[in-house]
Amino acid sequence: MANVLVATAPAEGHVNVIMHLVKELVRRGNTVTWYTGKVFRDRVERTGAAFSPIVSGFDYGGMTHDEAFPHHAGLTGVRGMVAVFRDVFLGTAPDQLRDLSALADELKPDVIVTDETTYAGGFLSELKGIPLVWTATSIYTLGSRDTAPFGMGLKPSSSFLGRLRNRTLKWTADHVLMRELRRVADRTRAEVGLAPIAAGAFENIVRMPSLYLLGTVPSFEYPRSDLLPQTRFVGPITGTASDEFEAPHWWDDLRAHDTVVHLTQGTVANEPERLLRPAIRALSALDALVVVTTGVPPEQLDLGPLPDNVRVERFVPYHHLLPHADLLVTNGGYGGVTAALSNGVPLVVASATEDKNEVGAHVGWSGAGVHLKSGDDLERRLGEAVRRVLSEPSFRARAERFGAEYRALNGPRRAAELIEELAGGAGPRAGGPERERSPRHA
Repeated sequence: MANVLVATAPAEGHVNVIMHLVKELVRRGNTVTWYTGKVFRDRVERTGAAFSPIVSGFDYGGMTHDEAFPHHAGLTGVRGMVAVFRDVFLGTAPDQLRDLSALADELKPDVIVTDETTYAGGFLSELKGIPLVWTATSIYTLGSRDTAPFGMGLKPSSSFLGRLRNRTLKWTADHVLMRELRRVADRTRAEVGLAPIAAGAFENIVRMPSLYLLGTVPSFEYPRSDLLPQTRFVGPITGTASDEFEAPHWWDDLRAHDTVVHLTQGTVANEPERLLRPAIRALSALDALVVVTTGVPPEQLDLGPLPDNVRVERFVPYHHLLPHADLLVTNGGYGGVTAALSNGVPLVVASATEDKNEVGAHVGWSGAGVHLKSGDDLERRLGEAVRRVLSEPSFRARAERFGAEYRALNGPRRAAELIEELAGGAGPRAGGPERERSPRHA
């Protein structure tokens, strides 16, 4: 059995995406130690893993994004994404590396499993030669000749003109839009004793992993002729519904309405005017029950007067709510999008920050929903998009096809099998030739 060191950013979306994989690894007899924020101790220990808290680094677990990084207020698009990667993921990595290095010296892990933005885990892998596994918290993040740079939210194109567009945009992204991020990556690598990587933005931060586990199916990803060979599509890394669910007092209202819309803005970028307030206003006259989840105590958010057709909770498990839903309105959190598609539920995505513009672009490209980029008059555009998705059967039909694909896979089991194979020596080792960057990703 393998000795596995897991490290995740101290945020709901990063912890939740790996939780059922950890349960499966423990169930199969592996020894697992999980490093993350202190607020997640109980959740980690319920998986059967040993909990190791963030000590040296900034532990922003349980805080809203605005509380943890107030200087990010108002940043959207590429600027917002660069700020997140610079401060939330890169800026915290050297301190986290100190914790992880001590853990690795004590535990002697066979493999390190992280989300793809816990860069301290990647640094540890390079420094100590331990195989690294990325468990994706988002769509495929690496560059390709067939796609525009990550973060731009553009559709893929492998035609001659499309690849010319992609090369031009890549140069612009690397040398203009994300120049600061590349410089910070080089400085951070130097700070932890690593040489720079001659590559574009995002790919110059850490060496490529031995395994890149994508929690989706190939049909939801853009087609690429140069996909990283270590990439594996394992399907949603989720578990089954819990019997411990305590339904809110209004639960019977779900059966009293012909149409149910679920509205969520996740747990990090939850400034209510970015989605919740305009969406509530847009849906107030809709003949539907609107179930809003806030991710933080609702009283912390000023949602204004609530229409009669709106119910608000901090959290309702997707497993229990989405089977009743006809539509998910979201800011593009990858976990929520995956949960919706797993249940055959179409989407309206209004993205603004972090990687969510890319996730929303995938939804629009896939035909399973509508993607609204940030901009003026969001309330009107949301209302129009919701009515369109509810009235045009093609969106539901496409989402249901995704649901069938997703349900045919057992993500936790397949991911655990691949990790065990790697830990047993069946896969490439960190720092070996298979981990060097191919020219096609340069």
